[in-house]
Amino acid sequence: MRVGATFNVAFRALRRNKMRSVLTALGIIIGVGAVIAMVGIGNGAKSQVEQQIASLGQNIIIISSGSTTSSGIRTGWGGAGTLKIEDAEAIRREVAGVTAVSEEVISTTQVAAGNQNWFTRIYGESADYFDIRQWPLADGAPFTAQDVRSANKVCVIGQTTATQVFGNENPLGQILRVKNVPFTVTAILNPKGLSVQGVDQDDIVIMPYSSAMKRVVGGTTLRNINVQVADASQLGVAQQQIVDLLRQRHNIRAGRDDDFTVRNQQEIADAATATTDVMTGLLGAIAGVSLVVGGIGIMNIMLVSVTERTREIGTRMAVGARGRDILTQFLIEAISLSCVGGILGIIIGIAAAKTIAITRHWPALISPMSIFAAFAVSALVGIFFGFYPARKAAALDPIEALRYE
Repeated sequence: MRVGATFNVAFRALRRNKMRSVLTALGIIIGVGAVIAMVGIGNGAKSQVEQQIASLGQNIIIISSGSTTSSGIRTGWGGAGTLKIEDAEAIRREVAGVTAVSEEVISTTQVAAGNQNWFTRIYGESADYFDIRQWPLADGAPFTAQDVRSANKVCVIGQTTATQVFGNENPLGQILRVKNVPFTVTAILNPKGLSVQGVDQDDIVIMPYSSAMKRVVGGTTLRNINVQVADASQLGVAQQQIVDLLRQRHNIRAGRDDDFTVRNQQEIADAATATTDVMTGLLGAIAGVSLVVGGIGIMNIMLVSVTERTREIGTRMAVGARGRDILTQFLIEAISLSCVGGILGIIIGIAAAKTIAITRHWPALISPMSIFAAFAVSALVGIFFGFYPARKAAALDPIEALRYE
C-alpha cells in the first residue's frame, strides 16, 4: 500500500472522532506547554543571576581575609584581618597578567548632610575600583590615585544614598558627613539595582581605602583585595600565583590551611547559578510528568481505537493490506496527535511564560533549544506510546477480525 494512501486513511480516522482526538492531544499540549513555560522561567532566573555576576566586572579574582575565632565564635571570611596593603602591592607587582588591583575595606555607618541622615555601607577602595567593576558614573569624576595616597576626604555615592540624603538636590560638591568627618562628594554612580544576594548596590558610599582606614573604619588590614586580569584564560594561572604568593608572604608552611580565600568570577557564577540550575531541572521534571501522562492517554485511546476498528482492520487485510500498513497507519495517528499537540503546546507555553514575565515581573528566557527539545520529546512520546497499539492492530488475524462484533 502506498504511503500517501496510508496517511489519508490515518487522517480520515482522526477526523471521524474530532473531540476524542482533541482530548487525546490535550495531555501533550499541557505537558509541552508546561515544560516550555517552566524551563523558560528557570532559564530567565539563571540569566538574571549571570547578568548580576557580570556586573562585578570582567575577569575578576576576589581575595578575602581569613576567619578568626573569639570565645568560640567564628567570624567567617574577612574577620581575621590577615590581608595587608603590602599584599595588594605585591600582587600588583609580581603576578603576571594583572591589570588592576583595588584594596578594599568595608563598614556600615550613619551618614548625614544638612538635616538628613541615612545608614549605609562604606567601601574603601583604590582608584582602580570603578574600572574593575565597570561601573560608570552618572555625573562627576571619581577620586584619583593621588586622593588615595593623600587619604583625601572625598567620596563617590550611589543613587539610593544620594536620594535618601540629598533628596532632589544635586549632591556634587556638597559635604557628606561620615562619622562626623566631612567628605566632599565628587561623583554619583549609575544605578545597578539589586545584587545576587538581594542587596541594593546603589546604597553605598565609596571613598579612598586610605581615607576609610584613617577616618572611618580604623585599623590597618584589608577585608578584600579585588584583582582584574587581562584575559579570562589567565584567571586560573593568576589565581594560583596569588595563592602561592600570599602563602609565601604569610609564612604558611606546607600542609597548613590558608588564612585567606581566593575565588574567581567563574567560581562565584557557578555557585550563584547552582540553585537556579536545580530549580530549572526540578520545574522541567515536574512539567515533564505531564508529557508522560499525555503519552499514556494516547496509548489508552489508541488501544480503544484498535478494539473499535477491529472489523475495519480485518476488512483492509482481506483486500490486501499488509501488517506493516496497519502498523504504519496507527503509528501515524499517534504521532500526528502528539506532534500537533506539541506545536500547540509550544505556542501556549511561550504565551504563558511571557504572560507570567509581564504580570509577575519574573524573567523568562525561551531558548530555541528548549522549543526543539520539547517538540522532539512530544514526537518520541507519540512513537513510544503509539507503537504497542499499532503493533497489536498489525498482529490481528484477518479472519478473527472479520468475525469480531
